[in-house]
Amino acid sequence: MALKYVTEGNFNNKNVIARFDFNVPLSKDGSGKITDTTRIDSALPTIKYILEQNPKKLIMMSHLGRPDGEVKMKYSLAPVAKYLAEVLGQEVLLTESCTDRSIKTIIKLNKQKLILLENLRFHKEETDGNDEFAKTLSEYGDVFVHDAFGTAHRKHASTYQIIKYFPNNSFGGFLLQKEVEALNKIVDKPAQPFIGIMGGAKVSDKIKIIEKLLVSVDKLLIGGAMAYPFLKASGHNVGKSLCDD
Repeated sequence: MALKYVTEGNFNNKNVIARFDFNVPLSKDGSGKITDTTRIDSALPTIKYILEQNPKKLIMMSHLGRPDGEVKMKYSLAPVAKYLAEVLGQEVLLTESCTDRSIKTIIKLNKQKLILLENLRFHKEETDGNDEFAKTLSEYGDVFVHDAFGTAHRKHASTYQIIKYFPNNSFGGFLLQKEVEALNKIVDKPAQPFIGIMGGAKVSDKIKIIEKLLVSVDKLLIGGAMAYPFLKASGHNVGKSLCDD
């Protein structure tokens, strides 16, 4: 089945539930100030497009940090809700939880069009890929939009399990479309000579991409913390460096 994108969806008078990646860095002084808004800004084209289609509600969901299934308010999405309200020029209602029984009532009766569910990872069921958790989330919307490219590879409840509850009403956002098309281009029809550069922290997250790229690249350069497992495997001492082995 070909992946469909938001321009193919009908959002008029629908409740749209959308998964974004708002996992932004926060100031270490405890102020909750966002130090880099790039990930939120990358989602804005999709958010604005959906709002232009006159939905009943846009229910946004994301994770932030690694609270490990516990409610830790330093990982609250409150700073994200505040920033979104500022850049979109309208109030964003942040729920106290993402599974509270009152959420359906809030969606039905609250005047705000934009709703942000509190951090998904306050519930271990999210990272466990729990089906009941995914079903609960799916019941908030008529249509599902996935624009969290940074977590698209994970089989979590909100990125993977939820999709089966929207067999004909599931769409990729503009960020997901941009990244998928860019990957398809470099994998299927790369310009030659083709030199790939990869970085990041985890090799395990990218191993399938590496395997795919090795078929077509002339050289693959690996930097950052991703390089340490390869150095270690080659017999080099990496000390206390972050090593995803």
